[in-house]
Amino acid sequence: MSTPQPRAYTVILDWLEERLRSGDISVGDKLPAERQLAEDFSISRASVREAIRVLDAMGLVRSATGSGPNAGAVVISEPSAALAWALRMHVATRSLPVRDLVQTRLVLETQSAVEAAAAPDSPERVQILKEAAALVDMMDAPDLPADEFHTRDAQFHILLASLAGNVVVETIMTSLRQATISYVQETVAGLGNWRDVSCALQQQHRGILQAVEERRGEDAAAALREHIVWFFSLSGLKQRSGLAADSLIPWGQCAARIQTAPWTYPAPAPPAHPWPTSR
Repeated sequence: MSTPQPRAYTVILDWLEERLRSGDISVGDKLPAERQLAEDFSISRASVREAIRVLDAMGLVRSATGSGPNAGAVVISEPSAALAWALRMHVATRSLPVRDLVQTRLVLETQSAVEAAAAPDSPERVQILKEAAALVDMMDAPDLPADEFHTRDAQFHILLASLAGNVVVETIMTSLRQATISYVQETVAGLGNWRDVSCALQQQHRGILQAVEERRGEDAAAALREHIVWFFSLSGLKQRSGLAADSLIPWGQCAARIQTAPWTYPAPAPPAHPWPTSR
């Protein structure tokens, strides 16, 4: 049986990888014109355009059509966007279960919480914690739409993870959040008590933040685990989670509790059967 031949456009990908590694090309540089690349590699201009489309999907180039100084393909680096796109597509095919993505997030984020709590004092740490606290305050607004709440929620989690100082983990976490956003939206759409749920999430956010600020890494990790498992269990509130809707604190009482200081761990307990069984 014959070995499949690589597509013509892959020579452009190999060439760009080599140039990036050597430093001959850097983020922000423009690639040679389409005609020049076709001549240099003895391939068709259609193959060059295919290479550019693939690189665009990878988050490695941004192309602009037309003429002038802004036209052409510019090297960028947006790994989380490319990874999130790939994850979403494979989640849609059901080859990557959402359940497994959430478990992956648990592994990465709980370890990041331990390391974030232990991160040395620095102006950057102070600024990140300040920004995280501001995001939590924004999420307290009772009229905040659910989609905006979740945007700020994602920013909060990624900010705290960034304290661990691992760019790869931060990128993967960003991708995982983006890849599961439709799952989050479907969960929220099926809830008739979103205000109560959001208030419970806010209690959990404050507990997580306080634990990181006070350098209680294990408490931060435990609070994060309960927080993530608790929310994702809501997708099967009646059928699978074992958590009754009336176990949530009513919004008015919850909002009053949020304003008390200091907020102390533990966060609200997770349901008896935390993981959705459908794959």
